[in-house]
Amino acid sequence: MKALKSVLRGACLWSCAWGFSAGLLIPSPGLAADEPVPGPAPAVGVSLATLVGEALSRNPEVRFYEGEIAAAVAGRRGAGRWLNPELTGSAGQKRTVDTAGALRGEGLAWSVSLAQPFEWPGRIGLRKSIANGEVDLARLGLERFRAALAARVRDLGYDLFASREKAVAAQEVADRFRALREVLVQRDPAGLTPLLELRIIEATDLTLQRRAGEAALRTRSALLELNQLTGRAVDARVEILPPALVFPPADPLGDLLSAAQTNNFDLRLRQMELTQQGFRVELARNERYPRFTVGPVISEERSGDRDRIVGVALSLPLPLWNRGGDALEAARARRDQAEAGLVAAQREVSRKVADASQRYEARVAEMGRWRPDSVERFREAAELADRHYRLGAVPVSVYVELQKQYLEAVESLLDTRREALEAAQALESLTGTGRPAVLGEVRP
Repeated sequence: MKALKSVLRGACLWSCAWGFSAGLLIPSPGLAADEPVPGPAPAVGVSLATLVGEALSRNPEVRFYEGEIAAAVAGRRGAGRWLNPELTGSAGQKRTVDTAGALRGEGLAWSVSLAQPFEWPGRIGLRKSIANGEVDLARLGLERFRAALAARVRDLGYDLFASREKAVAAQEVADRFRALREVLVQRDPAGLTPLLELRIIEATDLTLQRRAGEAALRTRSALLELNQLTGRAVDARVEILPPALVFPPADPLGDLLSAAQTNNFDLRLRQMELTQQGFRVELARNERYPRFTVGPVISEERSGDRDRIVGVALSLPLPLWNRGGDALEAARARRDQAEAGLVAAQREVSRKVADASQRYEARVAEMGRWRPDSVERFREAAELADRHYRLGAVPVSVYVELQKQYLEAVESLLDTRREALEAAQALESLTGTGRPAVLGEVRP
């Protein structure tokens, strides 16, 4: 029995070894022996302008607003049409008897009438005006959405670029601390000071690792939303080309406020709605007068003699129970609401314009105090501190502080530019005169 088990174990081991070696030698049917394993798709380098163009052409919500415009145009065509005529007919048997009850004759009796409803003068014109306003509102909605979509894509694109720059800088500093920690761990720290320095390096390494991880998460989050808005695959890799941002001085606040009163999307929408409500008030007042119907009538009776009647019929409802006063009162109330909403929106837009202008000017002034090579000088100082700390010429406090200041300088520079871009795009949206920030791309 022991000999049999030994033989079976040997046979099993031999077959497994043969199968493993055969698997290594025989290529799989779907992949050639010398064909490399495909890796992840490389990142595509695009500019912010390209991303905006893709979003405007691929975003499905654009088609939704285009459908709203098509529906409003169809409603405008229907608002100017007359009501369909009404055809009425009747037929029956007529019997004529005298006073004694004797039958004098019988025959067919029928009547036909064709009536055309007519609106009160001016009513169709009011409905056309309301329908034209609906078309203008739909087009303004599409224009506002496209502007908001372009601004959001620019924000996300720059956030993606800034987050990757922050992640690279954070990972650079974290790797520097990790390499230093590994060197210090291999040494035998003698005394209290080297031990405390090692603990400072380890704690700072943990903090920077978390910082780099958070920057990477923000990068992935911005990329997911950007792919959604531009119609790309959810896992598509996109690399933003370094944008060149130029921030000229903003226009005077008075000019910005005047432009906002004329071009702001919300104010234009409120003004159109107020105009629409004015037309609806006039329509409600006009609808207090009833619609009337006019048309020819022909009737014929055969009961011995043949009688035919040809005439014109006129019909209209009597406004006894519903005179349209409630509808007119409701339309006036909605017009008053639209007026109040316009005044409140004007004040809100003025406040937002002043706030965006102040934020933009503050960020531009802050960037004006920077040196063009500030980040590069901090990077060189951080590398120099790393080399000299290993030689014992720099204390740990100076070393740690330089590394943190370099990282914070990179983040401050990117955040300030992002906030300036957001304020510039807010001014563009509020005033409709074009953003003061000029976007370009630095080609590699």
